[in-house]
Amino acid sequence: MNEPHVDAAEQIVTTIATRRSYLTLTDDAPSDAAIAELVQACTSVADHKALRPWRIVTLRGEARERFGAAVARHQYGDVASLTKPDEIKDAAKLAAKPLRAPLLIGIVHRAARHPSVPEWEQIATAAGVGHLLSLALFAQGWGVVWRTGPFVNMPGVAEVHGLNSNERLLGWLYVGGIDPSDAKPRNRKIDATQLITRLT
Repeated sequence: MNEPHVDAAEQIVTTIATRRSYLTLTDDAPSDAAIAELVQACTSVADHKALRPWRIVTLRGEARERFGAAVARHQYGDVASLTKPDEIKDAAKLAAKPLRAPLLIGIVHRAARHPSVPEWEQIATAAGVGHLLSLALFAQGWGVVWRTGPFVNMPGVAEVHGLNSNERLLGWLYVGGIDPSDAKPRNRKIDATQLITRLT
């Protein structure tokens, strides 16, 4: 094994081991071309029968506002007609959630019919793309957090993302620059040996 390969392998392991979610992001974000390059790399994901049961949707600028408006509308209907201060405040808070990062990357599962590949395998492949992409972004110095919650099942949100009837959202990677105030290292202490079962 040559030395450059060893260095690359160690860097990959270090990236995996030090990855963490960043909740506070700056307005910097990778370009569309940079995202396309990383997504291309993620096509190496394990994919039974090469179904490609996934795609991504990027949201920037006003697209994030339309996403937020769909969430608020799902919860409160016609937001403009609200009169209770608490509801007005909550609707505004909901609408602002997608604005917490300059770039959102929706991870979409595209269900395909195949006798040998059940849906759970296809979802695992789509989730694998999301995780690989988050690792690749982290390795390039970007802050990333994968957000899910009830938004993934809202019809209005699906419409904003242009989803087809066989597609569902698995969440979003919120991507941006790393705020210096949130530059603390990963602090979860997990004993991996407790998660390994050895069969002989």
